[in-house]
Amino acid sequence: MKNSLRFLLLLCALPLAIIAQKTDTVVENIIKEANENSHLEKLGHELMDQIGPRLVGTPQMKNAHDWAVAKYAGWGISARNEKWGEWRGWERGITHIDMVHPRIQSLRGTQLAWNPSTSKKGVTAELVVLPTNLKTEGDFKKWLPSVKGKLVMISMHQPTGRPDYNWEEFATEESFTKMKDARSAQNKAWRDNMRLSGYNRRTLPQALETAGAAGIVASNWSRGFGVNKIFSARTKKIPTVDLELEDYGMLYRLVQSGQKPQINIVAQSKELGVQPTFNTIAEIKGSEKPNEYVILSAHFDSWDGGTGATDNGTGTLVMMEAMRILKKHYPNPKRTILVGHWGSEEQGLNGSRAFVEDHPDIVKGLQASFNQDNGTGRVVRLSGGGFLHAYDYLSRWLNAVPKDITKHIETTFPGAPARGGSDYASFQAAGAPAFSLSSLNWSYWNYTWHTNRDTYDKIIFDDVRNNAILTAILTYMASEDPETTSRVKAELPIDSRSGEQRKWPSPRSPVRKGGVD
Repeated sequence: MKNSLRFLLLLCALPLAIIAQKTDTVVENIIKEANENSHLEKLGHELMDQIGPRLVGTPQMKNAHDWAVAKYAGWGISARNEKWGEWRGWERGITHIDMVHPRIQSLRGTQLAWNPSTSKKGVTAELVVLPTNLKTEGDFKKWLPSVKGKLVMISMHQPTGRPDYNWEEFATEESFTKMKDARSAQNKAWRDNMRLSGYNRRTLPQALETAGAAGIVASNWSRGFGVNKIFSARTKKIPTVDLELEDYGMLYRLVQSGQKPQINIVAQSKELGVQPTFNTIAEIKGSEKPNEYVILSAHFDSWDGGTGATDNGTGTLVMMEAMRILKKHYPNPKRTILVGHWGSEEQGLNGSRAFVEDHPDIVKGLQASFNQDNGTGRVVRLSGGGFLHAYDYLSRWLNAVPKDITKHIETTFPGAPARGGSDYASFQAAGAPAFSLSSLNWSYWNYTWHTNRDTYDKIIFDDVRNNAILTAILTYMASEDPETTSRVKAELPIDSRSGEQRKWPSPRSPVRKGGVD
């Protein structure tokens, strides 16, 4: 009798042992493949150095989509470019900005996105700065006609080009405090003056263009050595350029000292008409539950001051590498594994919002989605996204990840749903379990987020490799989990500003025709 009982217990334990052995083997293979046969550096070179920045509506964006489809095909993974809308087609050309008076000097800067081209000779004109010490809105209106034929400098002259951390390291406490106090006063005076003008940074360029300005010169300093934020122009006919702080400050001082500096701007861009916009979707079909999904998520587009390396080239590399590894070592997943490389995240999560809107069946069958966006660092934060029981399954899946990776990760449960920021918010708004793999800073906000310094050399491949291992294992565990994830929402806290209980965000429709009047 005892022998029979032992035999029955052995039979019951055998499936669990087989599952555990399979899990251990797949996880070990994922880790070994990532560490010994990484494709990350090669993929990063091809995407950032060869294709370059991926501004929505540009040929480079379409090149990137086609490149990704070809890469997936080479790994035996089915992939497609899925059209979701249209955008103003535009291509950056050569930008030359040179001071031609009172002396000759080439300047460091660039034309802003979607700005019309100049002629081959460019625009040469004297620089002027915005008036200070306005008393009334009428004062600005009186000054406005004087910009005709001039290049107008619209950014505040920064009192220092050294980041605060540099001051903190080398300055005396008294000197550092003095600088910060003076800067705060200058910032307040600038804001007050701008308010009296009746315009803001969005509406001012249009008003200057209407008044006959020859062009707009800005400097959107990002509080780091040699680094500026690079976004889009707000003029329709005249050039808008961003100059690095050092050159902008020099020109500003020359204006103030009465030297009447002149610069020549040549900005050769191309208008390409209305262009289709895409998401790239790749798929490894599920063998047991093909209508349930695990989605790997990263936006594919970028701004184009740099090459979009950490925003979001690194997230893209993580998802591509994870898919490559999974196809090789987990080719028959229980659930369907998808990857979404979303277009036009930078203009409002448009690609992922379109996917959620266009594929309610996939959203309904979503087991989990893992999104990575904010920079090159190793993942250090994971939130439950407001799902009440997220701890039950996320902690179970994380348990299979090597401790040298999870020891850096701080978890928050149940957390709260995002209201924007990155593409996981599109899925959370639809009530689907989507999670952000949030990275270590690596000076992301000052040095690489939307800047002219967001380039390949800023990638920390050891951290990106860890993130690919983490993503691949989480995807594998989510696919294999015998249980379907719970979508029960936690009770959200009281909003301190309104005094009312916060509500779950609602799905928002994408902009499907952008940049076109």
